[in-house]
Amino acid sequence: MLLTAQTLLTGRESLQPGWIEVSGTRVRALGAGMPPRPADRDLHTVAPGFVDTHSHGGGGSDFSAATRADTVAATDLHRRHGTTSLVASLVSAGPADLLHQVEVLAGQVRDGLIAGVHLEGPWLAVQRCGAHDPVLLRDPDPGELETVLRASGGTIRMVTLAPERNGGVAAIERIVAAGAVAAVGHTEATYEQTRAAIDAGATVGTHLFNAMRSIHHREPGPVIALLEDPQVTVELIADGVHIDAALYRHVTRAAGPDRLSLITDAMAATGAGDGRYRIGRMDVEVAGGVASLAGTATIAGSTATMDRVFRFAVAHSGLPRDEALLVAVRQSSMNPARALGLPSPELAVGARADLVVLDADLAVVDVLHDGTWVPR
Repeated sequence: MLLTAQTLLTGRESLQPGWIEVSGTRVRALGAGMPPRPADRDLHTVAPGFVDTHSHGGGGSDFSAATRADTVAATDLHRRHGTTSLVASLVSAGPADLLHQVEVLAGQVRDGLIAGVHLEGPWLAVQRCGAHDPVLLRDPDPGELETVLRASGGTIRMVTLAPERNGGVAAIERIVAAGAVAAVGHTEATYEQTRAAIDAGATVGTHLFNAMRSIHHREPGPVIALLEDPQVTVELIADGVHIDAALYRHVTRAAGPDRLSLITDAMAATGAGDGRYRIGRMDVEVAGGVASLAGTATIAGSTATMDRVFRFAVAHSGLPRDEALLVAVRQSSMNPARALGLPSPELAVGARADLVVLDADLAVVDVLHDGTWVPR
């Protein structure tokens, strides 16, 4: 199959026009200008498939339910919106429930349904619990952490924790030693405590600004510590709800082109409409596409898909469109994959054939996953 495009974004460069040939599940060839033979399809824009490293569900389903049916429903919804690699995020749970969820999702990673597991909690700050049940939050226990890591069989890609909790820094060291990524989030940590976490091996800031101590001119807090360290990748939920466009532009400049990952933080309501849902044990109300804990103004994840945050990034970057597209591709595909040690989504000879087809307005037209068109 040979595809031509007015713009082919490989992840490293923009080919205008460009062409890409797929054979089976792999990219066979690609280039700029005229293709070697007539194309099977002529498209507007082609980009690498999106990589979402922080999503709790979608399509009415929650990854915490830990059933194959729920995972299939959520991944199918996100795949139709261009996400070809997805890490399933779990909210805080009791020890037995957490272990069960990890064991089930680990099997789904091995089956290739999802790209990995992200533990967002339960080792978080009560003051910054967000949509996590504060009753379930606790200090990291070495025995529990060891049991969960062992049960995952290496499928846990990231663990978000509050480093100021008792044993937090030691937990970061153990997580990194196990081959997973330690992330700082849902935290009241000071600047110095965050620096200690980074020195211990933390390399991701979970949804920067949200659910963490704010910047103060005499106590910079975690935001500044995470932004200024060149080894740290910071997440942003660029859905137009969690952060202002000015902050997206500021973080893009401050972190540079390779240290910002766009995420959805999607929950079950994504793609399923307004109504009442659950995230973990917490009741959530969704109105106007905004998810909040029932009866409160506390944001409870998002209803965004990766194509939506991609469009937000391009529209609000303040850059010329061609440059904005290149930056947004890095932030929505290349950077998330690299931060969590996932296979590169770059469109290159020999790479897995995962790509998203976009129209002039950057709406998803088609998605190719593992060399096969995703049913629309």
